[in-house]
Formats: sequence, C-alpha cells, structure tokens
Amino acid sequence: MNWWRNLKGKFRLAEPLKNHTTFKIGGPAKFFLEPKDPNDLKLLLNLVKRYNLPIFLIGRGSNLLISDKGINGVVLRLNAPWFNKLSYKDNYLNVGSGVSLSKLVLFAKDHNLSGAEFLAGIPGTVGGAVAMNAGIAKDNRSIQDLVENVTVMDYSGNIKVLNKKDIRFRYRTSSLSRYIILSVLIKLKRKNREQIRDKIKAYLKYRKLTQDLSKPSAGCIFRNPTGHSAGRLIDLCGLKGKRIGDAGVSLKHANFILNLGKGSARDVCKLMDLIREKVKNKFNINLIPEVKIWQN
Repeated sequence: MNWWRNLKGKFRLAEPLKNHTTFKIGGPAKFFLEPKDPNDLKLLLNLVKRYNLPIFLIGRGSNLLISDKGINGVVLRLNAPWFNKLSYKDNYLNVGSGVSLSKLVLFAKDHNLSGAEFLAGIPGTVGGAVAMNAGIAKDNRSIQDLVENVTVMDYSGNIKVLNKKDIRFRYRTSSLSRYIILSVLIKLKRKNREQIRDKIKAYLKYRKLTQDLSKPSAGCIFRNPTGHSAGRLIDLCGLKGKRIGDAGVSLKHANFILNLGKGSARDVCKLMDLIREKVKNKFNINLIPEVKIWQN
C-alpha cells in the first residue's frame, strides 16, 4: 500500500543517506520525505503513527552518524520553500527551520544586524542548531543567546510557540528534541555592515585555522567535559592519526574523526569506543558523544 500517496511534498524510496550527511556515511532510508508545508507535515505525522513507522528528522546532517545498514523507517527533512523563509522587522529575524546557518548569517549582515556572526562556518540548519544549542567554545557563545521564541509542532501535529523561558538550553542540547522545529524568532543588534563583515571573516578564519576541513567529518565528535577540552584529552592519549579502517583521528584537531575515503559507521564507532576507553583509563573522564548516532 502506498501510504504516502496523499502527501504533497517530495518522496523517495531507498534514498542513500550518505548523500545527506557531512560525514558522507550512512545506508539507505526506506522512506525519505520532504513535506510541502505544516499541513503536509501534520498529515505525514498522522500517517506515520497510523502505520507505526519509526521517524527520524534530518537537517544538513552535520552532526550525524548513520548506520551502514540505513534506516528502516521514515527520514524527514524540512527543506521545502515554506521551511526556508527568512524575514525581518526591526531587530528581529523570523527564520524557517530549514534555513542554513550560512544563509542566516549573510541575511543578517545584509540588513545590518549583528549577533549571529559566530555561527559562520557551522554547516547546519537553524532548526538543528537550535535543537542542539550549537555554538563556539572560543567565545562561549551559543545560539540560545539569540533565541526569543521557537514555533514547534509536536509529533501529534499540534503547533505551539515556546518562549525562551519555556525552553531548557544546556551545553550542546536542549529540551526541543521532543518537537519538530518549524521556525525561530531571534533578536539581533544594529551595527555597521563593515564591522559585521569583519567579524564573519574573523570567525571563518578561526575555524579554518583550528578545525580540520580537509575530509568529511561530523565536526567535534565528543562534547567538552566540564573544565576540559575533549580534543586535548584525546591528543594527550597519543591518538592523533589513529586509524580504524577508513576512519581516522585528525592530526590537526583530535576531536575530529575524518572519513578518509570509504569510512563506515562501524569504523567510526570502533574508533570512538577506543578513544573513550583510552581517555577513561588515563584521566578517569567519560567522554560523551556530541554526534548523534542513528541505528535501527
């Protein structure tokens, strides 16, 4: 039975998920859907519930490691024009969850709005960035600093607006994971466009100097433990350059695992387990993954 036949958005069967992650790793999604708008999304959620199908939400896949076997369920991406809207009034931007962070940063700059520059170079969407409270350790900045409210849909199809005080933001996580983010209202400050441009350039330069962008990766693989740098702990264990299959610890930034060619999720998970074991044995610190791991 073609349960998806009444949906208006895009639909694909056996879609290779490696094409939708920055790691370039992941097997096929049994169903891959991009709803047209919130009404289409609500219909999709009702169908998923009726047919008892597991559902997974993906943005740009920048913080994601997907099983080599793929996902035996529905992978949902909010990439239609409705979810990519950007508008502003005074110092406020209303941003669709599917908008890329790079597009947000440039839109704010073009309208002389400052505050989002630290997001430059992060390869995710606004929805994903808010859900995981993305940021930069260098300045202790995170996207929660900008958020005024978030419009969400729960998995029963109900839409609500959550004010900042209703959301629990923590280091690289939030209470929003139980919802599907539709749009975000952020507050910025007026500033000279040249100053904004210079700040964006500085953040991009910093990321280029400190991060390994030479091969596909998911960015930092572990969260920084309180009072420590995960990358430094891994480095002190002598693990830079350590390789399992085609997954290798970066020589430039030890908290990056790189896909060196045909890396698999199995390779990456084995390497992560080794890193956690070495750090635990040497420092008695448990590293917690920052990357999300999808397995059936």
